[in-house]
Amino acid sequence: MIGQQLINTLATWAAPYRDRRMLTLLALGFSSGLPAPLVFSNLSIWLRDVGVSRTDIGLFALAATPYAINFLWAPLIDRLRLPYFSARFGRRRGWALFTQLLLLTAIALLSLTHPEKNLHLVALGVLFVTFVSATQDIVVDAYRIEVLEPHQYGSGSAAAIWGWHLGGTLVGAAGGLYLADQFGWNMAYLLLACGVLVGMVAILSSPEPKRPPPAETLAEESRALAQLERWRELPAMLRHALGWIYISLIAPFAEFTRRKGWIWILVFIFVFKLGDALLGRMSGVFYRELGFSLTEIAEVAKIYGFAANILGIVVGGVLVARVGVLKALLFSGLATAITNLTYSWLAVSGQSWLVFIIALATDNFTTGLVTVAFVAYLSSLCNSAYTATQYALLASLGNLARIWLSASSGWMVDSLGGDWALFFILTAIIALIGLPLLWVLMKYFPAPLQVRQAEDKGGGSS
Repeated sequence: MIGQQLINTLATWAAPYRDRRMLTLLALGFSSGLPAPLVFSNLSIWLRDVGVSRTDIGLFALAATPYAINFLWAPLIDRLRLPYFSARFGRRRGWALFTQLLLLTAIALLSLTHPEKNLHLVALGVLFVTFVSATQDIVVDAYRIEVLEPHQYGSGSAAAIWGWHLGGTLVGAAGGLYLADQFGWNMAYLLLACGVLVGMVAILSSPEPKRPPPAETLAEESRALAQLERWRELPAMLRHALGWIYISLIAPFAEFTRRKGWIWILVFIFVFKLGDALLGRMSGVFYRELGFSLTEIAEVAKIYGFAANILGIVVGGVLVARVGVLKALLFSGLATAITNLTYSWLAVSGQSWLVFIIALATDNFTTGLVTVAFVAYLSSLCNSAYTATQYALLASLGNLARIWLSASSGWMVDSLGGDWALFFILTAIIALIGLPLLWVLMKYFPAPLQVRQAEDKGGGSS
């Protein structure tokens, strides 16, 4: 009887994932996640292996700035049509295929560089990869939102996150270390470039989203254009251009700033995952300095880290459903700060295999937990009229601190005289900074998703 109830419960949880579109989102998540270790963790190890200083390795985080500012060109992707690609494959699928072709090319070009000979050329190659990858993320997020019904957003986000870690954690990170150990870093990057084909096949075998623009957006465009038409002293082409600029670039941001507590929300998004970013930027260097081989790091990441991350994603989805977005963020944020301390334990223990497994597994579990809650929170903040642009803005803001401020991680370790235990204690303290802000949001500004749903049931906002 108990066994049957368990089976029924599991079947109920699994039901949303039986939709074929979830497989597409899994593959697109794979394509999004694949470049991450190639410009973050694995790149740090590669640079350290050829003698690049820790301070310089930390500065390479700046090359990932496109992830933090991709909202700047997100409206262009929403509005512009590509020659051939848009006509042949549709607006979203055309942009997806175009960016994936560029991404494959960018990673292949990066594989031809040699950091021991020309570090500046490597930096340019990394910047090319991050720019194209950040652009692909805009398209993938928009496709995910538009191809699903609203009640599928939770399961769709989870499928995309699972795919991201398949590409980023399992294949790109662990698989990349295996390949580098066997064939060298250059060949490893070249082989991993072919992984982008997974996302291309998924797009080619999937439909173009058919959701029409929201009526509110069309009405806003009509009002703006009608008002501009009164400015007869301006040429017609200029009036239409100004109308396009307003609707595409200004309206999404103006709508957000009219909300109560919007400054608190933006500050929270900016600082929430900073401690985790500082740790992640230098973790690979830390493993190597402890004496672990590339194969040993890959073994733990593949077996224990990946399994723990998947479990964290599953638990995170359940936690959001049971306690709500903000409480899930509070719990997962606290758990993330605590698990940072396991790295201090590892630093004190030295080359301990057991402590290494515990540290990496717990870190990956809480990363999965907090990522699901954070993505759900960002999604809940988006107005349905400007989903793609607002999501890109909020996600970029969340990346900004992790990219810019984590560039100081190598300098922090050097300033501490290489005291890794103290460094990880500091990352745990920094990880707690966002929690008081979260308490303010929970007390004074209820979850935006629930508020918006209540407004919709009441007939919509005026």
